[in-house]
Amino acid sequence: MAETSDQEQTVAGLGEAGVLKRILPRLRGASMLLGPGDDAAIIDAPGGRFVVTIDTLVQDRDFRLNWRNGYQSSGYDVGWKSAAQNLSDVNAMGAVATAAVISLTLPPETPVAWVEGIADGFSAAVRELGADQCALAGGDLSSGSELSITAALTGSIPGPALLRSGARPGDILAVSGVLGAAAAGLALLESEHDFTALDPSCATLVERQLRPRPPLSAGPRAAAAGATAAMDISDGLARDAGRLAEASGVSIDLESTSLRAIIGSMEREGIDLGAAAELMEQEPLNWVLSGGEDHGLLATFPPDAALPSGFMRVGRVGRASGDQDVRQCISLDGAPYPSGSAGESSPGFDHFSG
Repeated sequence: MAETSDQEQTVAGLGEAGVLKRILPRLRGASMLLGPGDDAAIIDAPGGRFVVTIDTLVQDRDFRLNWRNGYQSSGYDVGWKSAAQNLSDVNAMGAVATAAVISLTLPPETPVAWVEGIADGFSAAVRELGADQCALAGGDLSSGSELSITAALTGSIPGPALLRSGARPGDILAVSGVLGAAAAGLALLESEHDFTALDPSCATLVERQLRPRPPLSAGPRAAAAGATAAMDISDGLARDAGRLAEASGVSIDLESTSLRAIIGSMEREGIDLGAAAELMEQEPLNWVLSGGEDHGLLATFPPDAALPSGFMRVGRVGRASGDQDVRQCISLDGAPYPSGSAGESSPGFDHFSG
């Protein structure tokens, strides 16, 4: 079969990681202390360093107006989620959000009340998640065939910045926040189980998908505790751990015993994967490993460091082996994850997958 030329290659053919490898080397600036590749860029400005990040939610890709189980997304849901995912990126750098600008693309028939809900949801997330220093500074409106919201946030860096590239062999891998709840909620939303009939534990998981709650104080606390690397968990623990490992040139072994302990601690906090797992005939550990959008914080710490409050161990950092890539550097209890060949696709979300 003839190889596809660069001119014929599509983003679907390359996948998200492949597209980023093509475009990131073309994006450079003299004022950047840290350019593309982490959760946010670090800019060296006359008044001091700051971070900046941007993210987009697109209708029928990142959210649905009408879900299969009958739930209808509100503007409040979408505004909240936009704020949460961007605040999480700032948090992952050990920074504190300071300002946000928002761009909306709206079909002409969009109800004004729905758009007001976006503003209310975004503002509520900033307030309730603890980002009180973040000012909503403005934005832009445009029309289009589908709804989308793009938010860009800046943040100040109170201490050392956290990067993906600092993990070292022997470090402890730990997580702050929940794992698998948003993925379970997504599975319920995409199912045929009427959302009005869900029991309270399942309804809580749906809410975690629609309105995630990243642990915003965890980033600065991790930096103060001597974290060597960190990143937001947006596309799944295994996939994002692979990205951190690749950036740091290490391998990571996830521990199922520790992950099941997190499932137990979540249950004690009222986030129970059990009822949804039984309803959907799923194994909760699969959601924990491959489910994204909870926006917890993944961080590595020196082996002798005390984990800061809110963090739980999930694995250990090891040495890299050979010319590994993001598909080869993750294991679960010492066995390659996912099981099978080293070239098997990483679990988790990819923006350009089918």
